[in-house]
Amino acid sequence: MAAKLQKALKREVVIDGKPYMLTISPEGLKLVPKGRRKGQELAWSDLVSGEAALAVALSASLARQPGQSRKRNRKR
Repeated sequence: MAAKLQKALKREVVIDGKPYMLTISPEGLKLVPKGRRKGQELAWSDLVSGEAALAVALSASLARQPGQSRKRNRKR
C-alpha cells in the first residue's frame, strides 16, 4: 500500500544539463531552478481538471503575438 503524502518532499532533477529542485507537496508540484525562489507551480486540482493544459496552451499562444513574424529581417 502506498504511503499518503503528508509533507513536502524535495528532490533535485537535472533538465537539459541544468539543476532544478522539485517539491512535491499535498497541495501540488513546484519546479524551481536550483538556487532560486521563484519557479513554476502546479496545483493537483488544476492538473486533474485539465486547467494546466489550458494554461500551457494559452501561454504558448500569447508568446507569439499577431503581427510578429518568426523570421527576422537581416541587415545587408
